[in-house]
Amino acid sequence: MTETSSEALVRLDVDDAIATITLDSPANRNALSRRLLVELVAHLATARDDASVRGVVLTATGTTFCSGADLSDPPGRGEASSVSLPKILTEMWRYPKPIVVRLNGHVRAGGIGLVAAADIVVAPVSATFAFTEVRIGVAPAVIAVVCARRMDPRSLARYTLTGERFDAAAAADAGLVTIVVDPDALDSAVADLCGSIRQTEPNAVRATKDLLVRLPTMALDDGLAWADELSQRLFRSPAAEEGIRAFREKRQPSWAVAAR
Repeated sequence: MTETSSEALVRLDVDDAIATITLDSPANRNALSRRLLVELVAHLATARDDASVRGVVLTATGTTFCSGADLSDPPGRGEASSVSLPKILTEMWRYPKPIVVRLNGHVRAGGIGLVAAADIVVAPVSATFAFTEVRIGVAPAVIAVVCARRMDPRSLARYTLTGERFDAAAAADAGLVTIVVDPDALDSAVADLCGSIRQTEPNAVRATKDLLVRLPTMALDDGLAWADELSQRLFRSPAAEEGIRAFREKRQPSWAVAAR
């Protein structure tokens, strides 16, 4: 399935249980305009509500994944203010399905927020990153909320305060990027991840994502009590019965999707 139009800034393609969402505005380096965010939110909602979709790959065209806010059409203002950067980052952070970012190139400013809000990030070794806000007289205020939850504090302080450019290896060391590969290995690395996602049970993934979001905000005792209740409930579920049975019978569980 493909959802797009000749004038779209964001495209959606669904194949083999994976929804690929592509930022397709290379003329302005996929900057975060109001219109682009409106389309991105709509495609994320479509993929979220499609029971056949197990995971999302977010990528872009051109040589830049995202250059940050479109200063000529910034999000969060005017008629489209109902779709803002905080809302899209919240949607991604709490998304019930895995979001894998396939970086096609460089990332700047607000684009780093999209990277931080995703679950898994695959970057080519040639990609570079920069929090450029302080060099134009502003601060990376909104994206710092998610970046502070991904990056180590010293790295975050250095790169946000200096605005300096850093490479993919440094981004991985800082906790922003998951995997760094040669550019010609990018597609195969993403394909391997998608193959693993197709083997997962949707309700278990949703519960795991909830764990990852909620546990860091909870006190130890509260976290253990809540997690124990969740674990017991999941072990009593039909999905767990099927998964354990399939493991014992050395077969694929009923929810596994084989790529064509």
